[in-house]
Amino acid sequence: MRVLLIATFRPEFQPPWADQPHVTSLSLRRLDREESDRLVSELVRNTATLSSDVLDEIVTRTDGVPLFLEELTKAVLEAAASGADESRKAVATFPARSLEVPATLHASLMARLDRLGSTVKHIAQVGAVVGRNFPYELLASVVQCAEAELRDALRRLVETGLVFQRGLLPQATFQFKHTLVRDTAYSTLLRGQRQGLHAKVGLAFESAFPEIAEAQPEVLAHHFTEGRLADRAVGYWLRAGKNASNRSANREAIGHLRRGIEAVGQLPGDAPRDQRELDLQFVLGPCLIATQGPIADEALETFERARELCERLQGPPEHLNVLYWLAVMHGVRGELQKALEATEAGIELAKMRADQPALINFLRGCALALILMGRPAEALARTEEAVAAFSSSDDRIRVASRAAGQDAGAAGRAVMAWTLWFLGYPDRATRQMATALDRADEIEHPHTQAYSLYYASVLSALRREFAVARSYAERCLFLSEQHGFALWRNLARIVRAISTSLLDPAAAKLEEVRAELDHHVRRGQRMGITVLYALLCRALIEHGRANEALDTADEAQKIGRATDELLFEAEFCRLKAQALLISEPLDASLSAQTVLEQALEIARDQDARSIELLVVRDLAVLRWKAGRRDEARDLLSRVCGSFTEGFDTPELKEAKALFDELS
Repeated sequence: MRVLLIATFRPEFQPPWADQPHVTSLSLRRLDREESDRLVSELVRNTATLSSDVLDEIVTRTDGVPLFLEELTKAVLEAAASGADESRKAVATFPARSLEVPATLHASLMARLDRLGSTVKHIAQVGAVVGRNFPYELLASVVQCAEAELRDALRRLVETGLVFQRGLLPQATFQFKHTLVRDTAYSTLLRGQRQGLHAKVGLAFESAFPEIAEAQPEVLAHHFTEGRLADRAVGYWLRAGKNASNRSANREAIGHLRRGIEAVGQLPGDAPRDQRELDLQFVLGPCLIATQGPIADEALETFERARELCERLQGPPEHLNVLYWLAVMHGVRGELQKALEATEAGIELAKMRADQPALINFLRGCALALILMGRPAEALARTEEAVAAFSSSDDRIRVASRAAGQDAGAAGRAVMAWTLWFLGYPDRATRQMATALDRADEIEHPHTQAYSLYYASVLSALRREFAVARSYAERCLFLSEQHGFALWRNLARIVRAISTSLLDPAAAKLEEVRAELDHHVRRGQRMGITVLYALLCRALIEHGRANEALDTADEAQKIGRATDELLFEAEFCRLKAQALLISEPLDASLSAQTVLEQALEIARDQDARSIELLVVRDLAVLRWKAGRRDEARDLLSRVCGSFTEGFDTPELKEAKALFDELS
């Protein structure tokens, strides 16, 4: 529905929405002289005790602020009952041309409360403890006076205009005319009085107003906190945080949960206290991720604290979820070693608890960290374990394992496909990726589909099947835009642009890639980013932009070494060698060969045979040109002989053709 919203605020508040095109701001000016005269005249009406010069002085001193006009006029009218001199004295105490709430306005309100008598003032104080609004029934259960006395006190507060009444007794609700009136009444209480009244109000809400406790637990939490009943306050802050989180009011939830954590600090240090803090931290973490993103330091610190509490409590039910979030956050931040440690701890705990859904997700999370770190053989073992566990599970467990965001069966096979390609099994990799895509389509789970399509687009690009890669990227992009998957949308754009530039050299897409990559890195999401740098470098070299390729490879290596994402370390060395040969074809042969030898050593250490094949092909060409024909042929013979499949891939075809030429 179309909505018109009108919001009022003081000038010092800076609304975050003010610069939106659909927002109009109106400054409410002070009343002019004529309007002020009319307002005071309406308030005075038939009162004849104020002279014209007193009325004139009221208007002059209040400077057109309606609240000040009302309060000072009423204060003068009340003082006028004591004589004309008193009325003039009341006006004189108000400073002229005041721009802020002056102390004398506070004093004026105090004086008005004092003149009403101690009983009425006490009722106003109790009401102020409740808040701007206070129901009669709650007030009656807190104050220590007869019902007739209470009703009379409320009647007098209403008659003075300090309080408004809505409804009929005993179901009536009262409201202070202005928050300044409430604040004035509240400020007259000593600390001990406030604490005692807040505690009584909280207990009254708890016993007599269960609907408030259910719908607005933050109200009770506030009163118990102010009443120094921390044990009661903590539970209500937690309920308030959960309520706000469930309706996606994450900032509100964060405020409630932080208040709860502060209240926990007042409890004795023991296991129950740790559990109560864990309950709060556990809800707080996802709210911080929702508002600040998965790389936020504050969110990470929250889950680190939750993990510490879990360990002190010796493995409460929340422990697995805490480890999962830590793995995700460390992974996204590019802290792969810490992500690996969290997943390995999760695997052990999930096995100990026989929690099959958690085990499946921790296994594939562990595999993803391992493959990105350049340990594909270990990654394959973990993915095989994850896929086997998923395949042997019933539908209930399979659905439960989707709680991590994607279907674990499809996601596990997608990671396995990458792993198999690096290990030199391109055909098996293609079959596993096809199975992952089929599974994603079968369950019709959009996020799983987007996840699998992105992995498929990258695998196809690595296999130099750029038309297929672009098709997968476009499908991923369509789904992501349809369902708001920002991460997959951005990544799919990059793969699509790279694939397009390699299919059509005339397409000006590489600048788009650079902008998207820079944006991605600025956001701090560095997990899995090096594969995109590798594909970009390939495209830059294909376009003859050698210097840019060198710079891009250097940048990617810095990121990889900082994050332990070393999967493409050998490939970056190979690409740098290619760029050197393009930029300095006469002098770069020796330096390129040195870099390629370094790349070969890294690829062999990682058992990354698909990368090793690319390196050997380039190195064999250099050695052939240097007159070292036999060495070049031996290199090719060794690596080509290690492959048992993928004989129709471009890389193996090119390597075999070169070998035949050298034979």
